[in-house]
Amino acid sequence: MKAQNMNRDWIASAQTLSKALPYMQRYDGATVVIKFGGNAMGDDSAMASFARDIVLLRQVGINPVVVHGGGPMINEMLDRLDIKSEFVRGKRVTDAATVEVVEMVLSGLVNKRIVQAINAEGGRAAGLSGKDANLMICDQAEPELGFVGQPAEVDPSLLKTLMDGEVIPVIAPLGIGRDGETLNVNGDTAAGAIAAGLDADRLLLLTDVSGVKNSDGDVLTELTPDQIRTLTNDGVIAGGMIPKTETALMAIEGGVRAVVILDGRAPNACLLELFTEHGAGSLIRPAR
Repeated sequence: MKAQNMNRDWIASAQTLSKALPYMQRYDGATVVIKFGGNAMGDDSAMASFARDIVLLRQVGINPVVVHGGGPMINEMLDRLDIKSEFVRGKRVTDAATVEVVEMVLSGLVNKRIVQAINAEGGRAAGLSGKDANLMICDQAEPELGFVGQPAEVDPSLLKTLMDGEVIPVIAPLGIGRDGETLNVNGDTAAGAIAAGLDADRLLLLTDVSGVKNSDGDVLTELTPDQIRTLTNDGVIAGGMIPKTETALMAIEGGVRAVVILDGRAPNACLLELFTEHGAGSLIRPAR
């Protein structure tokens, strides 16, 4: 009986691979930017699973670019260093001391952990930030918030060089200001700007929710920009989902073919979205 069960499992695995072939062909050579963050970053098994999926994407001919966050790790380090933060309208003021910690945690601890995980699964990843090769030049988003940046110019030439060499870029969301200062950038915002700069086929925003929901709490699997605006004006899209959908709209306006907001806690979320008929989460793209 055990052998029969194992045989059925193998057959199911083979059938899954066969069904995935058209989608693998569809995305062959495509650039897919993945924003990685949330609970998965602090869990070793989830990190390893994510890294394995990224290596698989590269193996089948997709060009994955990973942009990561790190808010919880930054907060933990600020507490350990006893650096007190001020808040304006609920947003942290990033002063000179704080931005040093932000850069240390994002470019050091978090970035290299993701790079190491991908390399451990057989990939070739390289870590960098938006400061490298002037990848992301930023303006101050809101002066009263200090060293917080809004991407103004994206130069993807370094990323294209890495991808041509089959290297997976892993990017910390830091930018450089007009006067050479380091600026902290929201991870979703950075991912959207980089995806637009690369003319990416897909931007996957991995979150801690299953997607954009309607007033009844059901996930909306496909949306247009106009529908997003209507849902936002009606108050259906609210809270933390607003900046994510705003990022999606900006990315699409910048040339990204489609954006998907999906639950990064789900096993193999990226593979489900790209290689299955039903996908995962909420797909946002212009009306056809």
